[in-house]
Amino acid sequence: MNPSGALELVLPQSATLGEGLLWRDGRWWWTDIESAALYAWRPGAAEPQCCRLPDRLGSFAHCRSGRVLLGLAKRLALAVLGPELALAQLQTLAPVDAAEPRTRINDGRTDRRGYFVFGTLNEAGEKRPIGSFYQFSLRHGLRRLALPAVAIANSICFSADGRTMYFCDTLSRRIQQCDYDAESAQVGNVRLFTQMDRDDAWPDGSVIDAEGCLWNAQWGAGRVARYDPDGRLMGAFSAPAAHTTCPALGGEGLDRLMLTSARAELGRDALAAQPLSGSLFGLRLPRALGLADALFDDSKETP
Repeated sequence: MNPSGALELVLPQSATLGEGLLWRDGRWWWTDIESAALYAWRPGAAEPQCCRLPDRLGSFAHCRSGRVLLGLAKRLALAVLGPELALAQLQTLAPVDAAEPRTRINDGRTDRRGYFVFGTLNEAGEKRPIGSFYQFSLRHGLRRLALPAVAIANSICFSADGRTMYFCDTLSRRIQQCDYDAESAQVGNVRLFTQMDRDDAWPDGSVIDAEGCLWNAQWGAGRVARYDPDGRLMGAFSAPAAHTTCPALGGEGLDRLMLTSARAELGRDALAAQPLSGSLFGLRLPRALGLADALFDDSKETP
């Protein structure tokens, strides 16, 4: 399938920085990072449910126990969510970059083993590459991955067999890949996967589909692009919002493409021209391409 055309408005929202979209338990889940909120929306419902959090939520993962692992700005935590997505319990697991005030947790998702892999970004204006990539598990604790430092960690996803990790520094405008071993947290053979083909495209969130292709949301370009396993651009869908942030594949038939967006860094004129920025966009694909992330393995309570 070579994607082309336009995505449709699915759910009007005004997210400052919508991110982390995924399909789980019949609902679409995402975070509005700057609003410190986790959202869940069941297709057909008028509004999403919202969980207000004590800090910004860069990324998250659902757990085997039914809890949710939260990548809050400077810590990882386990949350128990009650009815209507109310925060019933929050347990801190590990601080992240505690001695570096300029960074916060950004993009992340589980590897195929069920360990959480995430990156940090530099919030300072100079945007020097001081961010890192980490793996976290209750079995092994927090382990830094031996990958180059980045300014804005993004595009974290894994091949179906779990042996290849995809990632990027958004400011480099390249998506890279590397060999990856979950149990040892070893990475190697870092190599280019693809380079952005447009000057206005900055790689944001990515996801791997059932055919081994990578879908990437491209900040500034207002599109989500699909790349074959060799990194060749197959095509792209556009959205009426310049700052597209994270794609997901799911729905009951695993044949829905959905995309979050953001209002951040858009001036008054840009927002007037793109009033749907911050909303969810999507469409139905001609076949099932969804490949679910593994649930976070929280079966061992202490590292």
